[in-house]
Amino acid sequence: MPDHSVAVLVPGRIHPRVLERLKEHVEIVAVPMGAPTEVAPELRDRIRGVAISGVLDNGWIESLPNLEIVSNFGVGYDGVDTKKAAEHGIVVTHTPDVLNDEVADTTIALLLNTVRQYPKAENHLREGRWKNEGPYPLTPLSLKGRKVGILGLGRIGMEIAKRLEPFKVELGYHTRSRREGVDYTYYSSLKDMAEAVDTLISVVPGTAATHKIFDMEIFKALGENGVFINVGRGTSVNEDHLIAALKNGTIAAAGLDVFYDEPNVRPEFLELANACLLPHVASASVPTRNAMADLVVDNLIGWFKEKKVISPVPETPVKR
Repeated sequence: MPDHSVAVLVPGRIHPRVLERLKEHVEIVAVPMGAPTEVAPELRDRIRGVAISGVLDNGWIESLPNLEIVSNFGVGYDGVDTKKAAEHGIVVTHTPDVLNDEVADTTIALLLNTVRQYPKAENHLREGRWKNEGPYPLTPLSLKGRKVGILGLGRIGMEIAKRLEPFKVELGYHTRSRREGVDYTYYSSLKDMAEAVDTLISVVPGTAATHKIFDMEIFKALGENGVFINVGRGTSVNEDHLIAALKNGTIAAAGLDVFYDEPNVRPEFLELANACLLPHVASASVPTRNAMADLVVDNLIGWFKEKKVISPVPETPVKR
């Protein structure tokens, strides 16, 4: 039976499994995404947690007197103001690890699709053009012999690197500091890495420090044989510069699973033959999204029962 002395706020949409499991334990308070709406004082006082997929308006943090935990659906948590939460003593959690393999697999697929144009080749077959016009043209790019640089060698970045090893590419990375026990080439800056490799993979989250760091300077450093892959956050890219770089041959191709203003994709991308585009599906499989949903709920229930969480964000200094 649910404990109606505890309520969890759910702003906007979230994975249905979160709601299915939560309702067995607590009362759910569903509200629209955005600024705080009117909530009865008695109910407001019982809200001790938030389950969020997207952006949590700071007004909720300030207006819920007994809020203790915000459980974020996703490994990225830039939609939650962790500094504001910490100021109010609120724990913030996210869903790392359970999606590492899925995102890494998607990254490899996106890279291969970008350099070898497999989706376009399949359309060539499906549209009857193989029979009527002949074989699909030879692709100008190949993965063979490439030098790959990964920006963000965290959990997902390491899984991507491990998957790339059998492809016999040279591997390098840039992070704020060198990782111990890693044999890949370390570059001290993003630009240094872009100059040394011909393939850039971005796995970084959306933060002020990563905002539009991929600009024309980086694309010029990557060069005319360069391939850019982004499975991190679209906000890390200056899209004006990327579109220009793809149009004028500054780089050869790009594969994007994320965009600056999702789900709004700039029409210029759709017109580019050398851009491979996905609608932010890196972790979008039923098993992986179910695991993410379970972690959202398990963090909440663990906190309510034992004041313990499984996956706090680094800005939240609590015991696991």
